[in-house]
Amino acid sequence: MEQGKLKVARVSTVTFFLDHQLKHQLKDHIDAGLEVTAVASSGGNWLGLERVQNLKSIQLDIARAPAPVKDLVSTYKLYKLFKSKRFDIIHSTTPKAGLLCAIAGFLARVPVRIHTFTGQTWATKSGCARWFLRMLDKVIVVLNTQCYADSFSQRGFLINENIGNSEDIKTLGHGSLAGVDLLRFNSTVITGEHKLNLKKSLNIAHDDFVILFVGRLSKEKGIYELKEAFSKLSLDKKNVRLILLGPCEELAVESLLNDWVKSPDIDYVGQTDCPEEYMAIADLLCLPSYREGFGTVVIEAAAMKVPTLGTSITGLEDAVVDGETGILVPPKNSEKLYENLRLLVDEKQRCEKLGQTAYERCIRDFDSKQMSKLVLKEYKTLLADKQK
Repeated sequence: MEQGKLKVARVSTVTFFLDHQLKHQLKDHIDAGLEVTAVASSGGNWLGLERVQNLKSIQLDIARAPAPVKDLVSTYKLYKLFKSKRFDIIHSTTPKAGLLCAIAGFLARVPVRIHTFTGQTWATKSGCARWFLRMLDKVIVVLNTQCYADSFSQRGFLINENIGNSEDIKTLGHGSLAGVDLLRFNSTVITGEHKLNLKKSLNIAHDDFVILFVGRLSKEKGIYELKEAFSKLSLDKKNVRLILLGPCEELAVESLLNDWVKSPDIDYVGQTDCPEEYMAIADLLCLPSYREGFGTVVIEAAAMKVPTLGTSITGLEDAVVDGETGILVPPKNSEKLYENLRLLVDEKQRCEKLGQTAYERCIRDFDSKQMSKLVLKEYKTLLADKQK
């Protein structure tokens, strides 16, 4: 290792965040001279991270669900790792990794400890579960040097809930976890022939209006409202298609899908490493979530000139400028979702205009290179403050 090289550990419960959302930032920081180590559970796809030149990787299992014994073991392993590697900075994302890293990093006396909030699992809960999970987020804030929220509305929510104050929790730039890789999410990169072949493989006609859903197929992502709204839309309109991208992690939703996807108007692709290819043939992204941190998929779609029909919730209120880069409707409201889906199908030119405005905003405000520089500046500032 070079003398004086800044050592950073980026920690996530699962590889998805590191590979799909942070990989370009990891590359940028390595290019800037940092020694970067990716830490996540052994499950998942590590191949993408292993291809990043000079990125170190460590597989350390962190359970996503509550598991007291496993969590104690993982915390101890993180503590040993932080002590032995002597990182200057640890930077976590995802709830469980955030909590265990906060504890282990504090005990190991890592100089700078950072966590980025990307949404609160307790936001839609009530009672004891809400109270307990709120307390865990407060622990994360107390034990870390600095915390960030990936949207201004989420930051405001956390401050209003007394998780931390305005100094404890900040938002960088215009928000998002790491911005958008504009070289990857670029509509000019995907050729007309490739788009035509993809449409043919899905039996999508030239004049079909293509609606895209990207994310976990779960109740909290609004999959039930999407089903009701699209089922009604497809009765009215014969030229609409729906593509579903993402893993299905709930048995009830899986049962729903088994019946729903028999429709010729719906294609369930599942998890994919190339969502940009499907965005290239989409007219609209639909994301009727109950909760989000920011909604990175919204600005990824925007980079491909695709607007979003989403819900007026924390996070999406930052990712979508209502009426300018997309449309927001109340959450858990399938009727409003249907009305606006039909509106955009009927007014395709308006939909295209929303997509163009979304694209211009994305290019201006959400370039991943810009976000990488902001994060690097924060690293250096926080470390310098500790060394005073």
